[in-house]
Amino acid sequence: MDILSFITGGLPLWTLFVICPMLFLAGLVDAIGGGGGLISLPAYLLCGLPAHLTIATNKLSSSMGTSVATFRYARRGYIPWKTAGAAVVCGLLGSTVGAHLSLIASERFLMIFMLIALPFVGGYVIWKKDLNSDKPAFGTAKTMALCMAIAFGVGVYDGFYGPGTGTFLMLLLCGLARLDVFKAQGVTKAINLTTNVTALVVFLLNGQVLIGLGLVAGVFNIAGNYVGASLFSNKGSAIVRPVILVVVIIFSIRLALQLAGIA
Repeated sequence: MDILSFITGGLPLWTLFVICPMLFLAGLVDAIGGGGGLISLPAYLLCGLPAHLTIATNKLSSSMGTSVATFRYARRGYIPWKTAGAAVVCGLLGSTVGAHLSLIASERFLMIFMLIALPFVGGYVIWKKDLNSDKPAFGTAKTMALCMAIAFGVGVYDGFYGPGTGTFLMLLLCGLARLDVFKAQGVTKAINLTTNVTALVVFLLNGQVLIGLGLVAGVFNIAGNYVGASLFSNKGSAIVRPVILVVVIIFSIRLALQLAGIA
């Protein structure tokens, strides 16, 4: 295999001019409110990559970008390490289960489930003035237990399919676990990085990752995450809610089109 084929994963060279800008945009969106996979997965699919290779290669590029955003949030003190550490372990277990399921199972059932659930998610975002809970925070033990349960459940989904993982984590950590939006974003990135890397290892062991293409796309995803993390740090929750709402709407439309056999 020559260098060009390694970089493009066997796709035509022009596909890099589609994938790379979209992976930058995906990283930017993902760092702010999650849901970058709603942009990155269609980018790979649009260029003719099969579904399993798309999901697997996207794990490489998204892991690279998420690692940068996680590092920046950690430096700003957004990650409560004790809670995040316990949640990360559960996310790792969930992602391992989900990634193995994705290798053997159909996506249709999960897509139908998500399409039913998404109107409730969108309604919640519209109804809430901001993502911060208006109820008092739980005690440490209950907060940790809820974060662990959320991490495992969303981890299964992320390993299996992936798009919208960060959005769902943000919504659940703010609304259910009652974390403030900055801590929720920090825990979200720690969990999401873990689930991405865990799933990536499973896919690598099964030979499903186009490494060259994933690395090139990952560089652009890193740049997008860097810019997005800066925007979030400067403007905080003011920009999270509209980004999440747009992501949920796009995800709903995309799922409906997929189920109808159009996309």
